[in-house]
Amino acid sequence: MNTALVLDNLTVSYRSRPAVHHIDMVFEEGCMYAVFGPNGAGKSTLLKAVMRLLPCSTGAVHWRNLQRCDIAYLSQQSDIDRSQPMTVFELAAMGLWYEIGFFGRVAAPLQERVQAALSRVGMAGLGDRMIAELSNGQFQRVLLARTLVQNAQFLLLDEPFNAVDAKTTYALLDVLRQEHQAGRAVIAVLHDYEQVRAYFPNTFLMAKEKIAAGRTEEVLCGELLQKANELAQSGEEDEWCGIA
Repeated sequence: MNTALVLDNLTVSYRSRPAVHHIDMVFEEGCMYAVFGPNGAGKSTLLKAVMRLLPCSTGAVHWRNLQRCDIAYLSQQSDIDRSQPMTVFELAAMGLWYEIGFFGRVAAPLQERVQAALSRVGMAGLGDRMIAELSNGQFQRVLLARTLVQNAQFLLLDEPFNAVDAKTTYALLDVLRQEHQAGRAVIAVLHDYEQVRAYFPNTFLMAKEKIAAGRTEEVLCGELLQKANELAQSGEEDEWCGIA
């Protein structure tokens, strides 16, 4: 059965003002898309709507032949209290929740999976370290490891390289490329033009509405980028979208 994330005339509003509006898009299984656009374009809102964390004002989000456990989501801001007594290993192992629950035993094969994910993000050997001792970049890497541990069909990542240095960022981009090559779908909100050009074969360009979607070299052209910027600026007006 083919799987997909389907956006059908999606509009999401805050206080009756659309943050994204009338978006139609299908993210097929095994795809690799960057979600790109100006500041305030609604990129994070889009991912939250896909995850059904925000209600739709119009339209719908359909998980075609997917369940929640099939989608791993890394939000832009973690709600984890870093002062709590939790180790790096324990945080990464939270990606096993759908398999073992909150209090399930992490058997040896699963421990190996967690350690492998930590190694892939450059945190090998740090499993016993308390998360309160981590730098912001290290913490972000562990969150990505938790996402990988889930072994989901779709990876949704919202600015996954916040506070991560350039060298590590490109190493983690290689990890995402490997996930795509292994058959997983990767959909990531990014703001770095060069990273998108170098690593993502496809781009979804938006400025509260869909501007274009397809091959990155075709979507990230001067004309469409200018249109996105102009629409983002016009979006400051109160009345610019008929929601109905």
